[in-house]
Amino acid sequence: MPGLNLNERALRVAHELAARADELGAVVHTIAGATVIDAGAKVRGSLGAGLLLARACLADLATVTFVPGEVASAPLPSVAVSVEQPVAACMASQYAGWQINTGGYFAMGSGPMRAVYAKEELFAEPALAPFVEKPAYVVGVLETSKLPTEEVIQYVAQRTGVDANNVTLLIARTASLAGGVQIVARSVETTLHKLHALKFDLARVVAGFGSAPLPPVAMNDMAAIGRTNDAVLYGGRVSLYVTGDDDSLREAGERLPSSASRDYGRPFGDIFKECNYDFYKIDPMLFSPAQVCLQNITTGNSFTFGAVNVDVLRRSFFR
Repeated sequence: MPGLNLNERALRVAHELAARADELGAVVHTIAGATVIDAGAKVRGSLGAGLLLARACLADLATVTFVPGEVASAPLPSVAVSVEQPVAACMASQYAGWQINTGGYFAMGSGPMRAVYAKEELFAEPALAPFVEKPAYVVGVLETSKLPTEEVIQYVAQRTGVDANNVTLLIARTASLAGGVQIVARSVETTLHKLHALKFDLARVVAGFGSAPLPPVAMNDMAAIGRTNDAVLYGGRVSLYVTGDDDSLREAGERLPSSASRDYGRPFGDIFKECNYDFYKIDPMLFSPAQVCLQNITTGNSFTFGAVNVDVLRRSFFR
């Protein structure tokens, strides 16, 4: 749906986070004219800040909430996401597909600024074409423990064609309250990206709901990468509402959950270490939720694939 104004929607969320910074444990900086809101890089942040980070990542096209849950009898909340514009919210905005790599600074970039940059391979997908934007301002989320430098601000500004004063970046490290929330809020996004990898027509996906357990905050970012990935890979549960024929859903669905991957069955941290911490050596088919239900609103039929793996979650979260 054209005209959603992804960056404008995300900017309203960023303004809310800035206005509530003291309450939510965030700090607002001005760097090279840009607004940088630290919600968990150099500050403690909060769960509430994480919800706002997730909403900004999704261009505020989703409801993000906490719901009661448990893992191995431990009362852990789950992060639930309900998305009405899944391609725009998850693929054109939330997916962490822009590597911000300049001057020795590296962070994965998410949020609707990606729909302005639009140089990722993903934007060759026809379903994303209506969501490419050229706004006067951009909003992004960086998974990082470091404040962006002036060079980073200029890098983002130049590649999105806006003035540095009109760049807003929200940041949090993986091993933080807010960082954990915004990453675990990617259950629907990982499902759509897996469908993209399977050459499924994303335009058929009209709505989505997903949840995944929020793991305990890890002592460092590397351990947190393991836990947050495991939350989705072994605990994520997603329902997608799709159109079209049933046969293509059955075919895609068999390969859709993480259990279809050759690397499935061990904590992500162990897999990552064996691959010398190189994401590109991991089977890309691993990156999807544990369980997916495809509900065909054309035929009225539903198909469920995969299952939650409590054993791996226990080993990941509580060892």
